[in-house]
Amino acid sequence: MDKQLLAMLVCPVCKGKLKYDNQAQEMICTFDGLGFPIQDGVPVMLEGEARRLSAEEKIDRADGSDHKAEAEN
Repeated sequence: MDKQLLAMLVCPVCKGKLKYDNQAQEMICTFDGLGFPIQDGVPVMLEGEARRLSAEEKIDRADGSDHKAEAEN
């Protein structure tokens, strides 16, 4: 993904910052708990296409940690 493009994208719901999840190929809004998919290199920034994050994912992403990655190390 183009880093300049990623820096310009905001959540279409709250207009907040998004985090790029390369492994999941999603743009994540931790405030709204949404994961916007990236299909064929193009972020799909539609609320109806977004995945709802689980409560655990919201906590992990909000505090900047990833318990799954920690468990693997």
